[in-house]
Amino acid sequence: MIKAVIFDLDGTLLYTLEDLKDSTNFALQKYGYKELSLNDVCNFVGNGVGRLIELALPNGKNNINYKNCLETMKKHYSSRNYPKTKPYPQIIDLLKNLKNRNIKIAILSNKFDLAVKELCKRYFNKLYDEAIGESSFCKKKPCPEGLLNIIKIFNCQKDEIIYVGDSEVDIKTAQNANVKCICVTWGYRNQKFLEQNGGKNFINKPTELLRML
Repeated sequence: MIKAVIFDLDGTLLYTLEDLKDSTNFALQKYGYKELSLNDVCNFVGNGVGRLIELALPNGKNNINYKNCLETMKKHYSSRNYPKTKPYPQIIDLLKNLKNRNIKIAILSNKFDLAVKELCKRYFNKLYDEAIGESSFCKKKPCPEGLLNIIKIFNCQKDEIIYVGDSEVDIKTAQNANVKCICVTWGYRNQKFLEQNGGKNFINKPTELLRML
C-alpha cells in the first residue's frame, strides 16, 4: 500500500523554464556574456541553479564571474515573484486527490531551498507535507539523502513510497534510495531519453498516477 508520494518540482509539478531563462539571462547580460535560449535552459536544468550557471558561462566554475553571476541570478529569480511559472494541467487536482486519500505528499528539488519553499507555498499551500530544496543541510540529487530523510519523517517503508520526476537525475535518485520511480512525459526530458537513462514507468498526464497507486 502506498502511503506517500514524493515529487520533483521543476518539470514535474511546475513549468518554470521561462522564469529560469529570464533570470539567468539577466545575470549573463549584466556580466557581458551570451544569453541562453529556452532550449538551452531546458537542457541545462535538473542539477540546481549552480550547475545551470556553470553550463551557461565560458569555463564554467572557473569563470571569474561565476559566483557573482550565480548570486545575481538567484536574487533576480526570487525578487521577480515568478511571473511566468505555473502548475501543469491537472496537478492541483492530483494533489487534492492524494490528500483526500490520506497519502502524504513531499516535494524534493535541486532548486535552492528558499525558492522551493516560496513556490510550494504559493501554488500548493496546504496540499503538501514537506518541501525541501538544495541547501547546506541537504545534498543535491541524485544523492538519496533528501529522499531518505523524507521517508524517515513520514515513518514509511521504502515499498510504501513512490518518487515522481521528469529527469535522469530523478531516476538515479530513486535508484540510489531503492524506491520506485515514475517518470512524467510532460517535463523537460522526453520519454526516449528517460528510457535510455533507466526510466521504466511512465505517465503522460497527472491523473494517470492515481491508477498506479
